[in-house]
Amino acid sequence: MAWTEREISTGALHGTLITADGSKSKSHSNATVLILAGSGPVDRDGNLADARNDSLKHLAHDLANLGIGSLRVDKRGVGQSRVAGLREEDLRFDTYVVDAVEWLNVLHARRDTGRIFLLGHSEGALIATMAAQKADVAGLMLIAGAGESAGRVLVRQLSAAGAPSELQDESKRISKSLEQGIRVVNIRPELMSLYRQSVQPYLMSWLPLDPAAELSRVKHPVLIVQGTTDLQVTVENASLLASAQPDAKLVMIDGMNHALREAPADRAANFATYRNPRLPLAKNLVPALSDFVSAH
Repeated sequence: MAWTEREISTGALHGTLITADGSKSKSHSNATVLILAGSGPVDRDGNLADARNDSLKHLAHDLANLGIGSLRVDKRGVGQSRVAGLREEDLRFDTYVVDAVEWLNVLHARRDTGRIFLLGHSEGALIATMAAQKADVAGLMLIAGAGESAGRVLVRQLSAAGAPSELQDESKRISKSLEQGIRVVNIRPELMSLYRQSVQPYLMSWLPLDPAAELSRVKHPVLIVQGTTDLQVTVENASLLASAQPDAKLVMIDGMNHALREAPADRAANFATYRNPRLPLAKNLVPALSDFVSAH
């Protein structure tokens, strides 16, 4: 399938637009997916500075090969979307939601994008969910999205990582305080990467959010995709999301991890895929997305 890839921007935000020739694929004719990355400084391709896996780049290219266009974007403050003078302490969760809606407006204003779908991975799933409440999209696709508050997810992740119990208790205390809008001054060094002072305003805007409740407000068709060997977001989270949106299609992909690769449950081997861009995506992922686009 023929497709072209080019850089586009809106204000200080930058992304990569793929325009696919869907004319040879009647079911996919003229459809474009806005792809939103997960938490932290993850760029448009799904990479961190110290962990390149190109997961979202692979996703965009695999969709293009099926005649589905896409726009994958650098979040505000990340990659080419670094904004002069932007401070971490000024970011809020809704910052990303507003930016996602702006990108949707950009796509709707073009003549070569057709039906617009919204796809979010990990934290990007919640951003996509809230953006879908404010914009017209043909469908919403959530991959490895949490079905419970970020605080609960952090508790589970620290436990799975084998963090000492006193550290887990301290994290719960800090998270609860921030959820109530109260800053925490004294942070243990081991938790500084999670709760440093500059990120606390963002956390206070994120921790109170309930992804399942937010999804229940979406009026568009919904696809929920979850891998069974995801060590960051459990299959129970997908079930919580599905319960909040009874008409949603739920797809469990056996053996897929958080980096969208086929991986074992073994922790070391699983996380090794986060740094291997040569690995293909889990084989059943893109067909599930393609089928959803075809249906809507």
